[in-house]
Amino acid sequence: MKSLKLGLLALTTLVSVSIAKAQTADEIITKHIEAIGGKEKISQVKSIHMETSMDVMGNEAPGTVTILNGKGYKNEINFGGQKIVQVVTATGGWMINPMTGSTTATEIPADQLKNAKDQIYIGGPLFNYAEKGSKVELMGKEDIQGVSAYKLKLTSKDSTVSTYLIDPVKYYVLKAGVSQSAAGQDVEATILFSDYQKTESG
Repeated sequence: MKSLKLGLLALTTLVSVSIAKAQTADEIITKHIEAIGGKEKISQVKSIHMETSMDVMGNEAPGTVTILNGKGYKNEINFGGQKIVQVVTATGGWMINPMTGSTTATEIPADQLKNAKDQIYIGGPLFNYAEKGSKVELMGKEDIQGVSAYKLKLTSKDSTVSTYLIDPVKYYVLKAGVSQSAAGQDVEATILFSDYQKTESG
């Protein structure tokens, strides 16, 4: 009986720790969503158009990104005078990439499409993550540029794993990384964020 009581106590403690971690992860995400404008305002945004610039092997590659919330994502990059286009919708995707000899639209491979589906949603993968079938874990903290940031691990319903480092004071994402398969190889894509600025709408 004593062993049974100790076993139940250990199990109860383990369950309590798991719940506490889940609540802590949700609390961090809630503060992050508030920091970037709040759930209500983000939910009202139907489309976004962004101008981008990438550094590819020391060369600047300007581009544009257009998102229709929940419907589609289009990314155009001009690299050395050649335009690379990627389009993703809720049901499929295609791309044109002259760098690989493809000058006409070709279907995006299933493994790459799985990793790109979250891009059709405004607010990012952490926004309404549970409704999208994703799960989040708090993985402790990790140092980045002198900041001890919260580290969150997000696993999508398609088993794509992403990690996010979130500022513990302002709750902005400082770094995002995603493990994905490309051309039969596992690669890690990393994005660093800085210079956040509020829009007129907040």
